[in-house]
Amino acid sequence: MTPSRDIARLLDIMAALRTPKTGCPWDLAQDFSTIAPYTLEEAYEVADAIARGDLADLRDELGDLLLQVVFHARMAQEQGAFDFGDVVQSITEKLIRRHPHVFSDERKHTPQAVEGLWERIKAEEKAARKGDRDDQGALAGVPVALPALTRALKLQAKASKVGFDWNDPRAVLRKIREEADEIEAELDRAERDDAATAAEVGDLLFAVVNLARHLHADPEAVLRATNRKFERRFAAIERALAARGKSPQQATLAEMDALWNEAKAQERSASADTGGARRP
Repeated sequence: MTPSRDIARLLDIMAALRTPKTGCPWDLAQDFSTIAPYTLEEAYEVADAIARGDLADLRDELGDLLLQVVFHARMAQEQGAFDFGDVVQSITEKLIRRHPHVFSDERKHTPQAVEGLWERIKAEEKAARKGDRDDQGALAGVPVALPALTRALKLQAKASKVGFDWNDPRAVLRKIREEADEIEAELDRAERDDAATAAEVGDLLFAVVNLARHLHADPEAVLRATNRKFERRFAAIERALAARGKSPQQATLAEMDALWNEAKAQERSASADTGGARRP
């Protein structure tokens, strides 16, 4: 079987992998639940390629993500539930339905108007699907499997739509300080309860997500950026120590902290030289 630009070839390959007796033993042993973690992983790898600006890698990662869709569709087809064509039909119907400003006479010309239209149609679709089900609260519909930061952001956004929100980011900042004080109070207890302290840390993280939302920042994205910054600066520490014939294990915390500050200062200087925004 040869490669092809035709989606039909990919479907044929997936069918061959899932064919009993002649297919791949690993692929045949999978089900929706075992494949789901790989689907999430591939989505993250797409996001990582985008963050790195690596379009060649993005092409490959999008292929891996498409494979996940084909894999799930094939397993559903085997159960007589739906096939890949049904998936394509479903998303094309949804796109046409949610874009009446493009595919019908309803014209909206601003991003704000289009966003409001999309959300209204989406809410109507969800209401129609739910019918008489009980999960129709304001926070319904946020997938549990989302990354915790993203799920917190979506829960807060939904609560905000019904008026349960602060109207000033400084109020959120005060809440963050309050949560930090509660952590300190837990740490000061004579008999510290680590589980209770951890719960307070969760409250702090939730409040920090709320602040990011009020600043129109994606908490997942800003934390990924901070992770990269930490990796970059720690690598600078390791290089500086290696030049002194040392490893991090052989250095003192004070020595590494000083090198961290040097790396931070060098980044700020380089950013200023290129006219870029100052990094924290």
